[in-house]
Amino acid sequence: MLKRIDARHYESVSAADTEHLGELVAPTLADGDILVLTGGLGVGKTHFTKGVSRGLGDGHPVTSPTFALMAVHDGGRIPLFHFDLYRLEHAYELEDTGIFDVLGYEGACLLEWGEQFQDELCDEYLSVVISRDPDDENKRTVVLRPCGARAEELAEQIDKAVKDDAE
Repeated sequence: MLKRIDARHYESVSAADTEHLGELVAPTLADGDILVLTGGLGVGKTHFTKGVSRGLGDGHPVTSPTFALMAVHDGGRIPLFHFDLYRLEHAYELEDTGIFDVLGYEGACLLEWGEQFQDELCDEYLSVVISRDPDDENKRTVVLRPCGARAEELAEQIDKAVKDDAE
């Protein structure tokens, strides 16, 4: 069961919990929103994205676009652009991903491994940091770290949605 530890700090004990958090995030998203998903391999970034996609109303399967770099899920309320920047080593490689065509404009962008290029990508974003508990391989903590006014508003809306869901 997804648990709110305190403001903008949550605990997930399963992939389903992480997906549920994504579903709670989806209604808060608007065109131009950017979420930078941060965390090690296998912590649940793609599960979170599955939940967001489902919450937006897109019923298509979601997998990490590790080799394609970008996947578009446009069957929902707004388009969802899912980027996986894991394989990129240099900022100049971003030009080939198509990220600058959509970033901050149309739909919402979720960037896995985007933290390494935050300075090159955008000034305003919501960082979603997912960490594995060293004592329990199923437990994750999720922390929202906003950068900018819209990201701050988004973090507040998400926190309210998680709080209301728990009641």
